[in-house]
Amino acid sequence: MGLAATKARTATSRREVSKSRGGRPTKSAAIERDQRLIEVATRLFLDRGFDATSLDAVAEAARVSKPTVYSRYGDKRGLFAAVLRREIARWLAPLSAAAETQLSSANDIPVEQRLVEIGREMLNFTCGPDAVAFSRMMTSQAINFPDVAKLGKEEGWLKAVATTARFFDRLVAQGALDVDDTMIAAEVFLDVVVGHTHRMATFGTPMELKAAEKRMRAAIKLFLAGAIGPADRIPNAPKAAHRRRPSR
Repeated sequence: MGLAATKARTATSRREVSKSRGGRPTKSAAIERDQRLIEVATRLFLDRGFDATSLDAVAEAARVSKPTVYSRYGDKRGLFAAVLRREIARWLAPLSAAAETQLSSANDIPVEQRLVEIGREMLNFTCGPDAVAFSRMMTSQAINFPDVAKLGKEEGWLKAVATTARFFDRLVAQGALDVDDTMIAAEVFLDVVVGHTHRMATFGTPMELKAAEKRMRAAIKLFLAGAIGPADRIPNAPKAAHRRRPSR
């Protein structure tokens, strides 16, 4: 073994066994250990699936003791929840960034173009292979572990809806969008823009980017104009009734 490799291995070992005076890992060492555990667990869950991944395998691959993994996460479900929470945060980050980018863009950019940019970002990260793999695992474990499904809903879907609703609130304030309830509008937008494509990807149907983008653009047009369209385009439609907003 070369001198450089020996030094690197020694340095790694020192980082792994870095302790405080009380015999416990220092704060920085504990953070590094937890990050390594999550990274290793993520890779194993993606490669092997939930059922074929064991805490023992995670401990061995992450170079930590089994008691450490069990004391930190309790069981495999706890570890999977920690991995899922981290992955969801990573998926939501591009949505928030894209929303902020579009809101800071010039006001003369059509709202449809802004929503297309948001929709494109959403397609990229919600229909990617890792997101689809975790969606499948979460679905398969939802019956046995309903708290995992609850985590996916609260940390994933509801936060995505809330982020999109805040984006819509500011578009409404700018006069670029006219909706009564931005939370409902956000739910509809997310479902029609990426829901179908994500479901097909989860079922194993390959996503053809050109076709997905075409469908996304059409869905945004329907979202903005409504499936039926303005009353004056419908023969004998009662215009006043069609345009009247419900009272609160």
